[in-house]
Amino acid sequence: MAETTATLKECKPGAYIMVDGEPCKVMDFAKFKTGKHGSAKARLTVMGIFDGKKRDVLLPADTQVQVPIIEKKKGQVITVSGELAQLMDLTDYSTFDSAIPEEFRGKLEAGMEVEYWRLGNRTIIKAMKSGA
Repeated sequence: MAETTATLKECKPGAYIMVDGEPCKVMDFAKFKTGKHGSAKARLTVMGIFDGKKRDVLLPADTQVQVPIIEKKKGQVITVSGELAQLMDLTDYSTFDSAIPEEFRGKLEAGMEVEYWRLGNRTIIKAMKSGA
C-alpha cells in the first residue's frame, strides 16, 4: 500500500492515517502540554475505513505516522452478487470486485455509476450516482 509520513501533531480531524496496518479517518484530535517527565502527547480517535472500528491512539505528539495515499476514482457497476459488486473503472476499463458497504446494500444495480477509493490493492465504494 502506498504511503507517506507525517507527524502526529499534523493530523487534524478529517485526515487519514494508518493505525495497526488499517487506514483510518481521524475523528477527534487532542494535544496535551509537556509534563514533568516527557514530551507533549496527542490523543486521536480514529475510525477504520474498511472495518468501521473505532480506535484510540495516545502517542508523543512528534511521532511519525503513516498516511495512506487514496486514489479517488469513478466506476460502473457490472454485476451485483450478494455482498460483492463487480466494477469497471471508467478511465482504464479494468474490472475488479469490491465489497458493498452496509449503506449501499440493496441499492446498487448493474449500470449505476459509483465513486470508489483505491488504497493499494483494496477498494471501497464511497458514493453512488443514479443511472449511467
